[in-house]
Amino acid sequence: MRGQPSILHLDMDAFYASVEQAAKPSLRGKPVIVGGLGPRGVVATASYEARRFGVHSAMPMGQARRLSPHAAFLVPRFAVYREISERVMALLGELSPLVEPLSLDEAFVDLAAGPAPPTSSAAARRAGEGLRARIRAATGLTGSVGLAGSKMLAKIASEQAKPDGLLLIEPGTERELLAPMPVRTLPGVGPATAETLRRAGLATVGDAAEAGEAELLRLLGRAHGHAVHAMALGLDDRAVVPDRDAKSISVEDTFDTDVTDRARIRFEVARLAERCVGRLRSAARSGRTVVLKARRYDFTTLTRSETLRGPTDDPVVIAEAAGRLLEGVDTTEGVRLLGVGVSGLADFTQEDLFAQATPSEPTAGAPAVPLAEEPVERRWLPGLDVTHARHGPGWIQGSGVGRVTVRFERPGSPPGRARTFRLDDPELTHSDPLPLVTDADAAAGTVRGPR
Repeated sequence: MRGQPSILHLDMDAFYASVEQAAKPSLRGKPVIVGGLGPRGVVATASYEARRFGVHSAMPMGQARRLSPHAAFLVPRFAVYREISERVMALLGELSPLVEPLSLDEAFVDLAAGPAPPTSSAAARRAGEGLRARIRAATGLTGSVGLAGSKMLAKIASEQAKPDGLLLIEPGTERELLAPMPVRTLPGVGPATAETLRRAGLATVGDAAEAGEAELLRLLGRAHGHAVHAMALGLDDRAVVPDRDAKSISVEDTFDTDVTDRARIRFEVARLAERCVGRLRSAARSGRTVVLKARRYDFTTLTRSETLRGPTDDPVVIAEAAGRLLEGVDTTEGVRLLGVGVSGLADFTQEDLFAQATPSEPTAGAPAVPLAEEPVERRWLPGLDVTHARHGPGWIQGSGVGRVTVRFERPGSPPGRARTFRLDDPELTHSDPLPLVTDADAAAGTVRGPR
């Protein structure tokens, strides 16, 4: 534990949903749910307005629709979220070289390693408030900040500060703060551990601390009991580790209905391979082992892998390897999920890619797997960006029965008007997203549009 609250935890508020509300003025102040829209989809993020109805992340989308039927249900726009995340992480990097990202919208920062380490709680608070202001100016979004002498407490503080707040835990007050909280607050205490503790009469962090280490060792075992006892006392010496290097990169899709057509399955595997290569190249990485994942109709999950002669990010090599792996998977009864991944990552590629592309012992009768092509029919999914030759930029509000409804507005405009077109309207096309905040606004420290 540190004597100064020099560890900062940032958690962007309802990140995906907040991005969509900032981009779409007509959705501000209204329930927004982002995730897979099919019957097997799950909620990725729900806005705070939707959470009031009981909607939360990882909930089945069907249940979310029953709880909040009037919400806006949108598909994720991951390219937009990644671009905004990069802006936020760059701002964290200005505070310290020790930044530990946990996800696109969450990270720890060790302020003590930065150019202006805080020498008091007041200085740490100023750093946190300054960061929140810069994030708001650069992205138009809000984030909650926790400051404490350890990672565990900083994360707890940011959760307590939500939404759009800052909480600093003064050194020496940790046990008083933790005592009334449920034991599930502690990292690593899941439902099973919490139930074990509850049966022993230990419902709060204070109960666990008072029970003593010997009792927790008896209930939870040596390693877990020791860790829970230390955390219940507010003790956490974990360092902020900036190099959380990914061991693999993968993509997967869950289908609304089981897919049995072999040609469709080959197409989906090739498309997933292409997406996986896109992620590899975005991360400036290559990989040596290609992995195919298939979850069948009965929920059994199969994985197959092939190790190449050297690391690659070549789309043909990876697609062909995934295609060869597919030939060893029985999909006769249908698959509900497919995934393609690459492991054994490196920051260079094999020079002789042509040699890799042709296996030394080709599978007899295995058909060539072409690179995935864009479907001829355009998909008008709710939330995606479009532009119309006469009406300008907008986003898809919904589609069906040969029609698509578009709401024409932009981040800095008032709520816009919705218009309906034929699906094949030649003047309507998909487009790149508009920035939430212009570079000029970010430089000036201003945010466009109402919040």
